[in-house]
Amino acid sequence: MIALLLMQQIAVLFLIMGLGFLIVKLGIVETEDSRVLSMVTIYLVLPCVTIHAFQIEYSTKIRNGFLLAVVAAILIHVILFIVCGILRKLLNMDEVETASLIYSNAGNLILPLVTSILGEEWVIYASGFLCVQTIIVWTHGQSLMQGQRQVNWKKIVQNINLIAILVGLVFFLCNIHLPKILDSMTSSLAGMIGPISMVMIGMLLAGVDWKQVFGKRRIYGIVFLKMIVVPGIITLCLKLAAPLIPMENAKTILLISLLAVIAPTAVTITQMAQLYKRDAAYASSINVFTTLVCIVTMPLMVMLYMM
Repeated sequence: MIALLLMQQIAVLFLIMGLGFLIVKLGIVETEDSRVLSMVTIYLVLPCVTIHAFQIEYSTKIRNGFLLAVVAAILIHVILFIVCGILRKLLNMDEVETASLIYSNAGNLILPLVTSILGEEWVIYASGFLCVQTIIVWTHGQSLMQGQRQVNWKKIVQNINLIAILVGLVFFLCNIHLPKILDSMTSSLAGMIGPISMVMIGMLLAGVDWKQVFGKRRIYGIVFLKMIVVPGIITLCLKLAAPLIPMENAKTILLISLLAVIAPTAVTITQMAQLYKRDAAYASSINVFTTLVCIVTMPLMVMLYMM
């Protein structure tokens, strides 16, 4: 049932993405205008999604579930490092390819999916994965793309979404609730996450050089690894682990972590590729290709996990 709902919701989001693609092709807006939506999403909508998710009554059940999500995210990244480290040596992968396999666009795609399929009360567990990935991408991810061991603590500390998670967590642990008018505001903005994210992606896709995306042979292997092989390994690990965890919602919480892994390559990798003079066009192509493929691979992995 969850796999079917997932396919339906992904289809809805991709139709919205098609509208974003269309308004660019009709000349109503330009691809570059998507940057405005990107900034609104990152600095306004996503933080509201996170803070609103933590506006629930404190309970040990939810606290333990959040801790499970954090521990699962850490262990998943350890597995990703090991698997991708082996693949990098075997296939002589560069920094862009390695980072593309490890880091996913868990925020823009998974938060709206979790909200639509499971409900707002489950976003708190998705935030656990985002918290871990945010820290790791600006430590290991940046060092990998930069080609040297250097941690940008400023980027970590000033990351608006990490700040939102920490603020939301404090509110939850201290059982602090926003005034009704502020809670209504964050709830309204949180409801925008799905449409605004997909319109933005559609606008970006309208400016893509499709010959470049599909013309490079190596990209097919990388996308296959990113969307089938690596998620397949994580799916099997989580499937084996779920029955061993004595927690009522363990299987669903691990499913949310799995969705984050199956998500397309993180846009952050393209941004880092531009910053550190890597092959940004290749990184962008991987992001586009994995975005298109996830509509098929995500439901398949979920069905494998739920069997």
